Amino acid sequence: QVQLVESGGGLVQPGGSLRLSCGASGSIASINGMGWYRQAPGKERELVAAITNGGSTMYVDSVKGRFTISRDNAKNMVYLETNSLKSEDTAVYYCYARIKSLPFGRVDVYWGRGTQVTVPS
Repeated sequence: QVQLVESGGGLVQPGGSLRLSCGASGSIASINGMGWYRQAPGKERELVAAITNGGSTMYVDSVKGRFTISRDNAKNMVYLETNSLKSEDTAVYYCYARIKSLPFGRVDVYWGRGTQVTVPS
């Protein structure tokens, strides 16, 4: 059984910062790509940032220069440092990870339950 659990969301004023964390646990053989999506009310889920196990990163244009994704492979953790937050960043943020699980080596994408980030206008 593999689980992803996020933390770090909350209410923050415009211009503020939050650090989102996500940890993977369970019967894990290896983790490849990890990242964060978000879904705002009435909108589709969008990819915010992703990072490979080698450390290559990508960001959606709207967060470039403000958000930073990182990971700790030894701890099976991925982080999203969010700075200069705007009201349009308000959303539920979901982490995901592409994981090879034990004992059979099956590869699946796992999701966390989400953490709410609210930036009032």
